[in-house]
Amino acid sequence: MSRYGSGMDNAEDIDTPPPYWRQRPRPVGFEIVYRIKGDTLEIDSTRKVDTVALAAIDQVRFIYAPSNISGKGFKTQLRLKDGKSVSFGNLSWRSVTDMVRDDAGYRAFVEALAAGVAKANPQARFVAGKPRWLWLVLSVVSAALLVMVALFTLRAFQQGANPAGWLGIALAAASVWQVWPMIRLNRPRELRSGEAPDDLVPRPST
Repeated sequence: MSRYGSGMDNAEDIDTPPPYWRQRPRPVGFEIVYRIKGDTLEIDSTRKVDTVALAAIDQVRFIYAPSNISGKGFKTQLRLKDGKSVSFGNLSWRSVTDMVRDDAGYRAFVEALAAGVAKANPQARFVAGKPRWLWLVLSVVSAALLVMVALFTLRAFQQGANPAGWLGIALAAASVWQVWPMIRLNRPRELRSGEAPDDLVPRPST
């Protein structure tokens, strides 16, 4: 069952719920419900309900954020004019060992939110990926680690330590498999106002 609901199909039906997204961000804890009500974002954490004016959102950032269970994790980060931030993602913990992923519901809610922010605050920035300095650090460190593994692998084969050499190849392959998406998808770039990029706000088929 989708974790997203939309009240945009029939504006005259007062019983239709507003666009919302439900997520349990931690294995143990309360579920958080995000609802778009007119020009505000309501955040219901069970213990309290906060409201954020969409016009107060200064920046919308989309990032690739895999978890230790799923490599298909994505997040939307909202930066407010007062310096506070709000973050939510497409993965929700069902139990301490299981996560549920609802890309269709996540994308539908994010698209509605992005459109609302762009309308309420035309000056809001929409950006993709990590901040440039952080992305550069990640890229440099990852490249240095791969070079070290490559040198270790080459030295192992030169000295006849073939098992160690093959281990180095396996480590290099695993590192590329894990790190390359982080670098490629989190490349910093500017987006159009209200844009929800396909590579960071996945469609159901991805």
